[in-house]
Amino acid sequence: MIKNFSDYLKIFLMGGTKDSINIIKFLKENYNSSYILTTTTTDYGGKLAKEAGSDDVIDKPLSKSEILDLLENYFDENFDVFIDATHPYAVNATSIAIEASKIVNIPYIRFERPKFNYSNFQDDIDNKKIYFVDSFEEVGDLIATNFSGKNIFHLAGVNTIEPVLSNSKSNKIDKKNFFIRVLPVKSSIEKCNSFGISGEHIIAMQGVFSKEFNKILMEELKIEVIITKESGDIGGVSSKIAAAHELGISIILVNRPKIPELEEKSVVNDINQLGKILKPMIHS
Repeated sequence: MIKNFSDYLKIFLMGGTKDSINIIKFLKENYNSSYILTTTTTDYGGKLAKEAGSDDVIDKPLSKSEILDLLENYFDENFDVFIDATHPYAVNATSIAIEASKIVNIPYIRFERPKFNYSNFQDDIDNKKIYFVDSFEEVGDLIATNFSGKNIFHLAGVNTIEPVLSNSKSNKIDKKNFFIRVLPVKSSIEKCNSFGISGEHIIAMQGVFSKEFNKILMEELKIEVIITKESGDIGGVSSKIAAAHELGISIILVNRPKIPELEEKSVVNDINQLGKILKPMIHS
């Protein structure tokens, strides 16, 4: 239990994203009397949060009961605010965050990264070069129906390949045509292998890559269609779409999931806006 922090702005931050790293840096630069506890689901995410300035980090997946225990017992008194900066596609994490903050009665703020602006790609949308779908199961159906035999580049993370490759139509997808970019960690490689994706079709790299670099990869692999999430500029979607656009490659884009629980919650997509909300919470 942490004591003697009654004069601090006590922040519970669910992170693991680039947004959360930026939030930590912003808070430490602007609020000297803030104490930040950050949760991430990986060791790597925890390391980045600590380097950014988080006072404490818990770097493993947490259940709702574990989050509640932290919220109720970490300090002698409650946290001042719960900031949810998890990934836009982490629906379960956000639902748990909303429920947990409500149970302990502390303010909840959702930091939602801005969506990508498609205005410069309207011709691609009109000419069916960009396909918008609502799930990765739909991705599998679309590939099997419209892109059978085409070289596919999956740029949406290793945890989304199962619904793409395992639905009823996906047996038409030849793994010889399927390429994927994943984090360079053992678990990601093993998961790819478990779905029959061989080593030469796995691009293990970390980072947000430039349009030019994405183009080089797409050209080298002779890619004809890419799969990506609407993860915003900070997630690299703009450079992926721009690269595919310049090469005439089709794009399958999975829309962000809708989270009904967020409709009545405070949602911000700008760090300065976040700062304005937090300022009145600072202890005088």
